[in-house]
Amino acid sequence: MNFDLSEDEDMLKALAERFVEDRYDLERRRAYQASALGYSSDNWALLAELGLVGAPFGLDDGGAGLDATGIAVVFEALGRGLVVEPLIENILVAGRLFAATASEQQRGEWLDAIVAGTKRVALAHLEAGARDDRLWVETQASGDAVLSGMKTVVAGTAGADAFIVTARHGGAPSDDDGVALYLVRANAPGVTPSEWRGADGGVLASIAFERSPGALLDGGLAALRQVLPLASLARCAEAVGIMRRMMDETLDYLRTRQQFGAPLGSFQAIQHRMAAQYAALEQASALVDLAVMSPGDEFAAAVDGARAFIADAAVTLGHEMIQFHGGMGVSDELSIGHAHKRLFFLSRWPESPEATLDRVAGVG
Repeated sequence: MNFDLSEDEDMLKALAERFVEDRYDLERRRAYQASALGYSSDNWALLAELGLVGAPFGLDDGGAGLDATGIAVVFEALGRGLVVEPLIENILVAGRLFAATASEQQRGEWLDAIVAGTKRVALAHLEAGARDDRLWVETQASGDAVLSGMKTVVAGTAGADAFIVTARHGGAPSDDDGVALYLVRANAPGVTPSEWRGADGGVLASIAFERSPGALLDGGLAALRQVLPLASLARCAEAVGIMRRMMDETLDYLRTRQQFGAPLGSFQAIQHRMAAQYAALEQASALVDLAVMSPGDEFAAAVDGARAFIADAAVTLGHEMIQFHGGMGVSDELSIGHAHKRLFFLSRWPESPEATLDRVAGVG
């Protein structure tokens, strides 16, 4: 099996690494995340200029047609940098979903701007009654595409120009049939977002739709299912990148921090624990590679398998790295604490690891 990157993939990986090197240190990351958007609009514009915003779109849509391999290497690099710009939510989920479901008129109005990074869309799907049922939709749509309902956890909302909203025009809340996708402008009548911060410090929102006018898209939940595996792969790759950063920084700390006249890393008990976490990290990386190599009909299941393992393994690794740093490991003064919060969020978003595992086992 050839693991060499193509010329385009290698270039995009190098661009992502250079972006992190030039734009990210812990102090600037804190400033980006503390802003009203929860990220830097200047960084978003730079990512678009570098081609990283448009890369996941198909060639016919003006993108680079980045495949699973490219997605994995780019988002692992961004994960190592603890990048806060919401590329996964706004591009891999909502952006690609729009490209797959929009009419020609809608594409003409929106798609070029989305690929160029000057407009952004976010997916509004999850509801309070869903728990881990990915099909659950109670939001109602009338025959004239007027929506009413509440979406409780929406990511990538800050600065979004429109939402792709799942709404039901018939059937029971957990019934696949009767659900359609609608494009609703963020400034449409009756759209009321209430923003709050997630565990990782990113901006999330609950959005109420009260007779909000929308425009019908094509495909329903079937189209949504098509875009979710690649986004989940990106989250897995991001988690692996974060885990590698935590491991590397902890190794440096253990080699330099002295206790009882010797480096902490010289103690056998700590070596055993670090070895166990290194093994878990390499297993997580191998599962991402397995998903990347899986053929189309097996890809989604392989991504679910990787995610089911990484969600728990990443949080455990984060706990261990914090323990090795002592009390300062949870402070905002070290990237370890920031990284662990992001890993915790990824472990629960957009569903619990138990739900993913159930689907792998064929019971979900």
